[in-house]
Amino acid sequence: MNVLSTGWTIPRPSGLAIGVFDGVHQGHAAVISGLVEQCRSSGLEVGVLTFDPHPVEVLAPDYAPDLLMPVPRRIDLLKQLGVGWVGILDLGEIRMMSPQEFITRILVGRASARLVSVGDDFRFGHDRAGDVHTLTEEGRRHGFEVVSVDLVSDDGGVISSSRIRRLVSAGQVSKAAVLLGRPHRLTGPVIRGDARGRLLGFPTANLALPPDLAVPADGIYAVRVSGTVSGEGVASLGVRPTFGEDGHRLLEVHLFDFTGDLYETILDVDFVERLRGEERFQSVDDLVSQMERDASDARQALDRRK
Repeated sequence: MNVLSTGWTIPRPSGLAIGVFDGVHQGHAAVISGLVEQCRSSGLEVGVLTFDPHPVEVLAPDYAPDLLMPVPRRIDLLKQLGVGWVGILDLGEIRMMSPQEFITRILVGRASARLVSVGDDFRFGHDRAGDVHTLTEEGRRHGFEVVSVDLVSDDGGVISSSRIRRLVSAGQVSKAAVLLGRPHRLTGPVIRGDARGRLLGFPTANLALPPDLAVPADGIYAVRVSGTVSGEGVASLGVRPTFGEDGHRLLEVHLFDFTGDLYETILDVDFVERLRGEERFQSVDDLVSQMERDASDARQALDRRK
């Protein structure tokens, strides 16, 4: 996999898809799978042009969405789908290009495009002046084919990154997982806490929440963990109201059947199912009893979703 961020050129004829591809969800996977099949039959390199930062962050920073995943994970998932190279574009550097200039300089001059796959709502160039019709007309002049792909839908509507973000923010992580094709993941270093979970019989790995990423609603979740260690567990996401904390959100993960020191390691936490919302308990004993029920509920949820 070649990851190309500045001054790159693809020497061989390529077929490519263009988009943010945040989440690399089931809709994206359908587009990429079709592209890979076409490229293999035509002897073309398989590529993707993606954006970092998110275009909305450039055009309207106050409305920039929290991402479903960091760019390195996006690239890794594209590789798993068969993509051979990824060109990273900064909209701030190309936004003033006319559609024709974008085609000439980027698609033809740098990406060696022979096949371009885009969604049927694709817009590009200064003031979003170019569309699929523009791209098709210019493709005839420059020698590349354009494939306009219908957006993938299910019973709930179009499968989109924004729809998945809404599900994640509402805590509906199991529904989000269906659209993503995998559970929503947060990754972070294990930081030192107050060791309160250990004193209660439920030692936890505490993770600071990553900035600018979509975080599920506060609550208790069944999770799977990978990275430095692998396993299953139950996680609390929120401000720990029983202990009158200062409102600082924290992700606390209790790994089943694990003993050891995870400080300063990196963990990937996959949110499998939300068990309940965050609650304030009248006593520590009440909290511990609920934690025992949460652990049992999490084990059952994880067994159901193997």
